[in-house]
Parts: sequence; structure tokens; C-alpha cells
Amino acid sequence: MPDATPRTFGDLEPSRWPGERLGLPDSGPGSVGRVGRRIGAIAIDWVVALLIALLFAPYSSLLHSWLTLAVFAIMQVVFIPTIGGSVGHRLTGMRVVPLTGGWVGLWRPLVRTLLLIVVVPALVWDSDQRGFHDKVAGTVLIRS
Repeated sequence: MPDATPRTFGDLEPSRWPGERLGLPDSGPGSVGRVGRRIGAIAIDWVVALLIALLFAPYSSLLHSWLTLAVFAIMQVVFIPTIGGSVGHRLTGMRVVPLTGGWVGLWRPLVRTLLLIVVVPALVWDSDQRGFHDKVAGTVLIRS
């Protein structure tokens, strides 16, 4: 009798919905946060960071650009473990949770944010719509 265990990535059955392989529902609370919500959340976070940076440097300066990035990163690292996600995540009805359950801790938001500010890992997704930054951190962005 042949072994039914997949041997290569191509042998895996495609997911019927994002998060199925993670044991998450197709829709509603606990399902994977979809693209529209993610884009809305990151736009909200970036605008908030941009406005906070304006308090310290003029818009057209190099300092303002770096401050915006720093404020964005700080907001991610501080708010993910304290309120379950960034301001944008929470306003769009999402939260960041570890795949293993429990509290997200401090190292996951740090790793996730470092990869997020590099941008490219956030653009590389798997079939569960998890960015590389979430895969490395062992997290998933779900609807709350």
C-alpha cells in the first residue's frame, strides 16, 4: 500500500480557503485577515506614523522619512503584544496571534516588524495568505 504522505510541496492538496491548513475557519471571527483589510490596516498605520513624525521634522526632509519608518516600527512592536495588533489592525477588525496560541510575546513582534519594514517579505505570501514576516515570526493575522 503506497504512503499517502506528501513528499514534495507540489504533492500537497491546495487549500480550499486561506487558513484551512492552519485549522482556521473560512470566514468570520478567527479567519485569516484578507488583503483588503491588510492594505487598509497598513495605510492607517503609515498615516498615523507620518503624522506623528510631522511633529518632529518637516515633511520634505530626510529626517521625516526616517522618523516615519521608526514610528511605524515602534507602533508595531508596542501595540501587537499589548492590544493584539497595530492601530490599523484593530480598526480594521484584525489581530495578530501566534500559531501556537497564547500571548504573542515580545520576540514575535520584533522579528515580524523587522521583516515588515524591509517590505519584500510582506509581499511574499503562501496559500494561507500569510506573509513571510508572519511565517518567520510564527504568527497569523486573523479577523477578530
